[in-house]
Amino acid sequence: MAEAHSAVAFSFQVTHEGVDVNLNHDALKAVWNSGIHSWKKRLGRAKNKIKTGTYPGSPTSWLFVTVLILSLRIADVDPSFGLIGWFQAHIPGLIICSRNIFIRDNGLGLIRLFGGRKPMLNSYQSSLPKLCLPSVDDTIRRYLLSIKPILDEEKYDRLSALAEEFRKGLGKKLNRYLILKSWWSTNYVTDWWEEYVYLRGRSPLMVNSNYYGVDAILMHPTKVPAARAANVTYVMLQYRRELDREELNPILLNKTVPLCSAQYERQFNTTRVPGVESDKLVHYKDSKHVAVYHKGRFYKVYVHFKGRHLRPCELERSFQKILDDESPPVGGEEHIPALTGADRVPWAKARTEFFSKGKNKASLDAIEKAAFFITFDDEPQDFVIGDQKSFDNFAGAMLHGNGSNRWFDKSFNLVITPNGRIGFNAEHSWADAPIMAHLWEYLCAESARIGADAPIMAHLWEYGITDDHSILGYEEDGHTKGEPEMTPPNPIRLEWDLPEPCLQVIENSLQVTRQLVNDVDMRLFMHDVFGKGLVKKCKTSPDAFIQMALQLAYYRDAGKFSLTYESSMTRLFREGRTETVRPCTIESCNFVRAMLNPDATKDERISLFRKATERHQMGYRDAMTGKAIDRHLFCLYVVSKYLEIESPFLTEVLSEPWRLSTSQTPHTQTDKLDLEKYPDRISGGGGFGPVADDGYGVSYIIAGEDHIFIHVSSKRSCPTTDSGRFGKEIYKALNDIKCLILDN
Repeated sequence: MAEAHSAVAFSFQVTHEGVDVNLNHDALKAVWNSGIHSWKKRLGRAKNKIKTGTYPGSPTSWLFVTVLILSLRIADVDPSFGLIGWFQAHIPGLIICSRNIFIRDNGLGLIRLFGGRKPMLNSYQSSLPKLCLPSVDDTIRRYLLSIKPILDEEKYDRLSALAEEFRKGLGKKLNRYLILKSWWSTNYVTDWWEEYVYLRGRSPLMVNSNYYGVDAILMHPTKVPAARAANVTYVMLQYRRELDREELNPILLNKTVPLCSAQYERQFNTTRVPGVESDKLVHYKDSKHVAVYHKGRFYKVYVHFKGRHLRPCELERSFQKILDDESPPVGGEEHIPALTGADRVPWAKARTEFFSKGKNKASLDAIEKAAFFITFDDEPQDFVIGDQKSFDNFAGAMLHGNGSNRWFDKSFNLVITPNGRIGFNAEHSWADAPIMAHLWEYLCAESARIGADAPIMAHLWEYGITDDHSILGYEEDGHTKGEPEMTPPNPIRLEWDLPEPCLQVIENSLQVTRQLVNDVDMRLFMHDVFGKGLVKKCKTSPDAFIQMALQLAYYRDAGKFSLTYESSMTRLFREGRTETVRPCTIESCNFVRAMLNPDATKDERISLFRKATERHQMGYRDAMTGKAIDRHLFCLYVVSKYLEIESPFLTEVLSEPWRLSTSQTPHTQTDKLDLEKYPDRISGGGGFGPVADDGYGVSYIIAGEDHIFIHVSSKRSCPTTDSGRFGKEIYKALNDIKCLILDN
């Protein structure tokens, strides 16, 4: 997804003193620090690991069983009611100690009885394996295979020679440091990926890194913005409580294989703090307020008061007071958020100089320590079927707003439009898109309909909402349900003192963000001709089906093949994040050529399609299981920078542009929303900005049986790209493949 942008042509400096011929002190120190960081995180989770370690029981259940056994033994009562004696008499030698067999057989049954079978969020963390480190030989072999279809013979031979030189020499030396790192740290990739791809990036977060999600396209439960904000905020806070207590169900692939849950811990109460050379992520243990932006003014709104979360009807009153406030912003206040959306260095310097004391610091603290950031937009947004512009406007509003009405540093912004539509904008460094998609899917249950029905309420109840579940949903007039049981605290207007030099920095940042906004060509397409239901009939992976359509569409649009990025998770491993699938393969290129060759028969095309999709699925499996290319090469490049050794091979590999960057938005990560029964409740997914100046960013969600939503971005300043044109090519390619496989 958006990480591809930062992974291209990035560079950084590592300075050190004292270099040994065989060992580099700073490189070893970097490996050591990675391990220390990993161990600190492990110790910080010790309390919850005591709980999760007794899964499927609980510490309480263990204590109960122990006390029960001891009590029965002291009272000289046979806890097995004669069964132990019978076993001893009829199966000699099997039982040495009657107390042990009771603990082993009956005790475990009691643990299950009193402890239940529901795992905690981190129950499986200790059982997850470490990400395996590939050999340099395997990585080089896979890399050369991946670039063969996109290079001419001369360029391929030249790069093959560089790769072979690297494989025999420098590659093995660099890999020794990674071997040490893989032994010592939890994950040999993640901490460096977070630091060098995200936190050391100096370009604007807006468009380049942050991504977005949109509302459920086919539903609109209320047009009252304060009511929608209140219900969504309330459900988000309940979700946060589930995270804090680790009561959110961990995700299991095929209901069997657990995924790493480490990324969830920084979803709330987190902000990215700018630095001159590198940013840092700051996570606060708890927060009892949210920060709100409306018409150029900032507010601190308490969401927890007198020992409980405010209920939706109470939150609605707080939000409505903000919407009714007609006081003007102070000079420059309206555009302060542009600082977070533009280049990082000016914002870091301005933060130190102008926001480190007095009322500015207090106001900034209120924003950065908030659970999350809410912005009430001025422009209404909606999805009008048949009006493509309405879809495009919605996507653009969620990606960047007007350039100065999102706090791009916060872990995520909840966006509320004047007509009650919602979306989000998320910062990327703290976690990847599936984590936000999980929260958003949770919210789709809340966003069901006016006066949400019993099944939805039952799902929310199952998530642990112990308050009266009738308080959620909306009345017929669109307002929240119920009457306030207390008067909520008034929103606190944040105050600012912005001197002229600060105003100039804000104005400069505003010009940067406006230029980015004007340059991005963001489109959102709703493909409703067919969805997952029809793709299944093709007997292939829906993701592979769409990726082959993208390859066909790109060749028709650009007249050539291009290095293609598809994001895949590596959460089968501890602290795993993403890996790159390279969908442009020899097999996919053969299929595309056959589709464009009028002399190719239908049978030949179908055969090549099958081979291409099978190769793609193999590549996806390799990426998920740690057998891909790009993260290994990235880490080798980091080590080379620590050693201050220039590698022509790594330099060229890491500078290759991803002109087609793609990502699938996951859904049905939980079983809390029945999309087969309620297909109109699926979100339209989300998207991201273009990765290369002359390329496309494409995100898609296979939304149930009948819909595919496709988000396409590019830059207007590029004469060779056009998001609207490319979207039409994707439609055509999808239909062509459908006709090829299914039509007689």
